[in-house]
Amino acid sequence: MSSPSPRRPPSPRETSAERRDSGAIPLSRRADAVSQSVEATTAGVLRTAMPSGRRFWPGAASAFVSEASAVALLAVSAWLIVRASEQPLVMYITAAVVGVRLFALTRASFRYLDRLAGHDAALRQLAVTRSDLVRRLIPFAPDGVTRSRRGSVLAALVDDVDDLQNLPLRVVQPLVASAAVALGSVVLVAFVWWPAALTLLACVLVAAAAAILWGWASGARAERAIAPLRSRLADAIVDHLGSLDVLLAYGAETESRARIREADAALRRAVVQRSAAQAGTAAVVSLVAGAASIAAIVVATPALLDGALSAPALGVVVLVPMAVFEVFGSVPMAASAWRQVRASAERIAESVPVKAPAELVPESVPASGVAPELGRGLRLRRVSARWPGAAEASLTGIDFDVRPGERVLVVGSSGSGKTTLAHALVRFLDVTGRYSIGDRSVGDLASDDVRLTVGLCEQQPMLFDEDIRQNLLFARDTATDAELVSTLERVGLGAWLRERGGLDARVGERGALISGGQAQRLALARALLRRFPVLILDEPTAGVDPEASDALLGDLLTAVWHDQAVVLISHVTVPAGLVDRTVRLDRGRLVAHSRNGSTGGHPGT
Repeated sequence: MSSPSPRRPPSPRETSAERRDSGAIPLSRRADAVSQSVEATTAGVLRTAMPSGRRFWPGAASAFVSEASAVALLAVSAWLIVRASEQPLVMYITAAVVGVRLFALTRASFRYLDRLAGHDAALRQLAVTRSDLVRRLIPFAPDGVTRSRRGSVLAALVDDVDDLQNLPLRVVQPLVASAAVALGSVVLVAFVWWPAALTLLACVLVAAAAAILWGWASGARAERAIAPLRSRLADAIVDHLGSLDVLLAYGAETESRARIREADAALRRAVVQRSAAQAGTAAVVSLVAGAASIAAIVVATPALLDGALSAPALGVVVLVPMAVFEVFGSVPMAASAWRQVRASAERIAESVPVKAPAELVPESVPASGVAPELGRGLRLRRVSARWPGAAEASLTGIDFDVRPGERVLVVGSSGSGKTTLAHALVRFLDVTGRYSIGDRSVGDLASDDVRLTVGLCEQQPMLFDEDIRQNLLFARDTATDAELVSTLERVGLGAWLRERGGLDARVGERGALISGGQAQRLALARALLRRFPVLILDEPTAGVDPEASDALLGDLLTAVWHDQAVVLISHVTVPAGLVDRTVRLDRGRLVAHSRNGSTGGHPGT
């Protein structure tokens, strides 16, 4: 666990060159091997959403038995009612009475098993699909997923993946069971009176064609629009919440809320249109079901009058179509669900990239879990880097060294390339030129291994809605309470910890219950627990009042270990004596370098 965890959404005040920050929690940003079970294609996503045959077929078989029992129940009941009206001896209808009870119990029991087995298989596969998609996204985080796409990715991983459970539950299983039951019912009616079987078969085919065509014509566009409209709404909400402070400051919240309402209204219209199409499809099926029973009466009545067909048999051929179309009613719904599932799969395939941008680090070297030795330190020669999708490089021809135990201040205006440098150092961004740790080129190292040596403490630390203990244990889960308290004392939070009642105190969602300075100190405490040989502090005073920034910088740089190198990125002036040297960036180039004192003396102990 070497790199930062999921992060607080960046402030809209950040420029495009400084819009992305890693988390302070050293979680792994790369999977050891990206899962191949989820292909970034629509067909691949659909294949992944289907459970294995071992899990799928028990539910499908239960659905078939339940629906077949429903048809058999109505057929036996029809025969029994008509036959009983003829007042035969009881022994002639005893088997039918038992059959009614048997099929009623079988229908209910297997319906329960169908729901149990089907949902168990679908939900298990849903968990596999979502986790595999997340694993595919890990190599792209944080810099391969732009802020504008975060809402889309969130909608894909939550709503669209949830829709995939409908593939086995509401598409494949109903189609398989309904087709088998319809075919079996036609065979059953054929044994009773074959002309009625032909009319039933014809009505089933007409209903299938009419329902599917009606649904496609009236609801396909709305169904395909739901996924992107849902993504659009998610984007609008994420942008609104992430930029709320700026929107309030500039009086633009009303316009932002209007965009959310507009996106929500468009989504509701699409959902209503889809529901109307589904209702129309159900009406078509009901009409054809009635027509099937009428057709059965028409073709079977002459046989009844001629004595070729008994009255109980007539009841069977007339009422069985009603049961068949009750089962068949799931077919139009399956067609509608299929269009929705496919649209969601397409959205997922679009949101999960097939290939990492060239600006990200290729995962050609497997992680070893061993931190590379810092040796003589970090060494960059003629290094250039750019953000994914950027037209120009954010860093150009940088020569930069960091020696063990050295404190280096990196200054520059917004957009000068400071955050780009930080992300290049921790290998969130790939570089051209030479970048080495000790005697080893980072090109020969896995990104995870690099982040065991170089840690990044973000500008806006991600704090979970947990207690203080858990937020620290993300860094090192084997740490004792005594170690946690000692580390908090080291970063100047000892008194605050006692005031809050100890490690069990909660910090609130994204650290809402603590100040910006306290959040930075907690982030530094996590980094200290990891003992990174090189620690990058990216704008640690960004959310702190100006009068408190000097004290915070002094405390942070005093708290780090004496042998720990620090790269401090800051907009503000740093008090004298806290850093060894200063470098200045301007438009991605190193334009100035000054030494602030002896490299041997550090404020840390």
